[in-house]
Amino acid sequence: MTFVFAPPAPVSLAVAGSTDRFPVRRVYCVGRNYAAHAREMGFDPSRDPPFFFAKPADALVPVSPGSIAEVPYPSATQDYQHEIELVVAIGRRGAGIDAARAQEHVWGYAVGLDMTRRDLQLALRDKGRPWELGKAFDASGPIGPLTPAAGVPGIERAGIWLNVNGETRQRSAISHLIWSVGETIAHLSTYFMLEPGDLIFTGTPEGVGKVVRGDVLTGGIDGLGEISVRIV
Repeated sequence: MTFVFAPPAPVSLAVAGSTDRFPVRRVYCVGRNYAAHAREMGFDPSRDPPFFFAKPADALVPVSPGSIAEVPYPSATQDYQHEIELVVAIGRRGAGIDAARAQEHVWGYAVGLDMTRRDLQLALRDKGRPWELGKAFDASGPIGPLTPAAGVPGIERAGIWLNVNGETRQRSAISHLIWSVGETIAHLSTYFMLEPGDLIFTGTPEGVGKVVRGDVLTGGIDGLGEISVRIV
């Protein structure tokens, strides 16, 4: 087979404690999955079933432990915001997955940031248009190494937090998800065949806010460590 140009290298993530890499297929994201965040965005969290959007795999920015990755401030926005999230990595194929058995499809977990051009997102939302310009731009998904699921017992009760320049912006717990990891996988798998290599950003807690060039963001989840990025 001959390509008309060299295909890009596959996107992959580091695995904690291993030299193996996790190949990434698709990146799904859940919208408004913490009640307090839904309220701060002006919505009633008791009314809506989960909904999903996507990022391209090459929007991910792998962040090594102990390092500060540089993330470029994106074009066409005056309101660039952070969203710290638990990321779930799928390791087993399935559709129509029962929530009670969803854990069988989870390969591991990571800390991720769903960086957002909020002004564009809200303008598109208000016109009933897709969110890609606000969510799926280059370098919009910083993410740390994956930890195999067996190495993170009790993840459903883990704390999640984000600091900007040392000041706490977001602090909550995975137990505050409106739709649990299992329920999220079950809902998503009614629309898509989930495959090994898929990632799911599970939503962000309250406290999202604006960042500017020079800001250092450090976020973490209990049992998964932390990631740090500098906006440049």
